[in-house]
Amino acid sequence: MKAKYIHPLLLSVGFAGYCSAEAPDTKEQTAGKKPLNVVFILSDDHRYDYMGFMQTVPWLETPHMDRMAREGAHIKNAFVTTSLSSPSRASILTGMYSHAHKVVDNTAPLPTGLTFFPEYLQKAGYQTAFFGKWHMGNDSGDPQPGFHHWEGFRGQGEYYNPRINTNGEWIQYQDSTYVTDLLTEHAIDFMKKQQANNEQFFVYLSHKGVHDNFAAAKRHRDCYKDKELVLPPSFNTPHYGISELPTIDPATGKAASGKDYYGDNMIPDWVKSQRESWHGVDYSYHGRPWDVQVRRYCETLRSVDESIGSVLDYLKEAGLDENTLVIYMGDNGFAWGEHGLIDKRQFYEESVRVPMLARCPALFKGGLVVENMVQNVDIAPTIMDYLGLNKAEQMVGYSFIPLLKGEKPDWRERIFYEYYWEHEFPQTPTMHGVRTDQYKYIRYHGIWDTNEFYDLQKDPYEMQNLIASPEHQETIKQLNHALYDWLEGTDGMNIPLKRTERPHTDHRNIRNY
Repeated sequence: MKAKYIHPLLLSVGFAGYCSAEAPDTKEQTAGKKPLNVVFILSDDHRYDYMGFMQTVPWLETPHMDRMAREGAHIKNAFVTTSLSSPSRASILTGMYSHAHKVVDNTAPLPTGLTFFPEYLQKAGYQTAFFGKWHMGNDSGDPQPGFHHWEGFRGQGEYYNPRINTNGEWIQYQDSTYVTDLLTEHAIDFMKKQQANNEQFFVYLSHKGVHDNFAAAKRHRDCYKDKELVLPPSFNTPHYGISELPTIDPATGKAASGKDYYGDNMIPDWVKSQRESWHGVDYSYHGRPWDVQVRRYCETLRSVDESIGSVLDYLKEAGLDENTLVIYMGDNGFAWGEHGLIDKRQFYEESVRVPMLARCPALFKGGLVVENMVQNVDIAPTIMDYLGLNKAEQMVGYSFIPLLKGEKPDWRERIFYEYYWEHEFPQTPTMHGVRTDQYKYIRYHGIWDTNEFYDLQKDPYEMQNLIASPEHQETIKQLNHALYDWLEGTDGMNIPLKRTERPHTDHRNIRNY
């Protein structure tokens, strides 16, 4: 099978409507094969390179993520289409872009008519279960469509002593129950039951970790408190103040000293302002030292890693590991000092890239590194493909099963990004962007500021904005056209406005509804 990519200049696809949960056609080639299962493990705010084997943080221990990479595949270039929890989770479950499914922020209610891909699995006879954090419109904690078994909490939930809705009944846990351990134990119990009943299953294990307010399991608390942090290269970018401007040679547009004037800083003003906000290193989370938060983040990640290990160990002990596809990913990335920022939302690499690991010995050999750009909209088509179902017509993503099998399918040459300004967090503006293997172009909307363009091969840390570079103007023009072709071809030219009926707590916006 080949995953098809349609070049943006020819793009006229991207079904923006919704459809019923009637099961798509089953693929004939899967008939008579061994029973197949899937476990999808999702974490919150885990950035792409905070895994032990990547050595970004020398002292960070993630032995089970390392094991998945060693025994399975590391999808090295995995991205979300919107770096924010609710839009990303909706894209995972629907296979659609944010402007199509309309879940564009963390408070917008789910529109009627959306179909989540587990509903197709139910129709095909799979037993489905959800455990953990839903965090998407109408987030009451009540059971959602697509799952035979449901254990979810409202909103962000709690790290300790969580209150969980189990199939419609609220249960309050006590005695310092740690949520990551509880969800993992219950997910494994569900799998044991399905194995005893000879049922094929799909498990969606959705962790609270590693979302702020970081709270590690007691066994991991303070294990990294004395570790030294390595500052990212762009920690002090943008620079404050007005630097001395060089003399420019009008014939070449270059500084007389040979320095590229057009790439000298030019970081947007909104980034400079956000550095001093609660999403910046100078005033992180209203004054909590950002370096302490990084260490607590890493401590909290330890239990998520152990959850992966527990799932893998159970599957092996039960004899289910060969034909069970296990996928791990984060719902969005996270900045820890890059450009002086913390949090996500931006289209910078540390925000939009996510960890993604896959393991299934019967499908592909371990130790694979997938270089192709994969996105969260590919999760639903991939899982459906593995279980023998064709993806639904409204899904814009592609199955990356061929990539896992070492094949060379036609594949996307670029990814697209969108983020819409939020009333609750006004520091980050509306933006759209496009990224290739070499270039990234970011276009801001509704703000008087500079757009951004980076050569990622020469400048992987995105420190030299080349938006005004004469030699890159044709490339920028082409990417800008591709961005609009994508939006026009997927019904994305209208910004989905949402009601804002609560005043912001920022003193500058008191009574500003």
